[in-house]
Amino acid sequence: MSFDFTTNPAVPAMGLIVLQSDETIEQDFRRIFGAGPLIYVTRVPTATQVTRDTLQQMAETLPAAASLFAEPTEFSVVGYGCTSGTAQIGADNIARLVREGCTTPEVTQPVSGLLAACATLNIKRLGFLSPYVEDVSAHLVNVLEANGVACPVFGSFDEACETVVAHISPQSTYDAAVTLAAKGGIDALFLSCTNLRTLDIIEKLEAETGLPVLSSNQVLAWHMAQLSGKDLTDLPFGTLFKQG
Repeated sequence: MSFDFTTNPAVPAMGLIVLQSDETIEQDFRRIFGAGPLIYVTRVPTATQVTRDTLQQMAETLPAAASLFAEPTEFSVVGYGCTSGTAQIGADNIARLVREGCTTPEVTQPVSGLLAACATLNIKRLGFLSPYVEDVSAHLVNVLEANGVACPVFGSFDEACETVVAHISPQSTYDAAVTLAAKGGIDALFLSCTNLRTLDIIEKLEAETGLPVLSSNQVLAWHMAQLSGKDLTDLPFGTLFKQG
């Protein structure tokens, strides 16, 4: 027996390109967006060690990763979940490579999200905490400073292994961030890396330091919401989400 059927109209979705080694960003996005917009996820191959060379290698496989989204899907925005990878490959190149694999009017990543957040909150000087080794971290700092956001206070865990980064305790991140904030001369703190577990300490850090606290997953989710017209106002993940 054969049955007739009807189909539901397509609903615009968000796309998220996650690093193969990332254990954190998907969980954070579920908490931030809840049961709201459809979010489709694909993964891009990554090396176990984070260096500028291994970050650059993602440029070769980004189009193929983007092509693995469910078809046909109408995306309002696609996010690429790597802060240091964006600094290495370049935001414009990320957008081009993603659009080689899928159709979307908007592409963003944590670097563009961070710059947009800094513009919204009038942040000019960041205290910057990175999990990564010096040359990876320094390149990202240079990219931010070239875009008008200085990083006069900097600290790092100097860790090259992604698996280890994913398991750095939130308390360790909290303690390091408080130490950086105490140096003064900054407008906000930035906790870099989509694999770093930061969501549960943002508001506690803001209360402790009196500064806005931004993190890679937080600014990426916020910017994707901004670009797709979603409202994330008043979620308990920092001053940024009070901006709508």
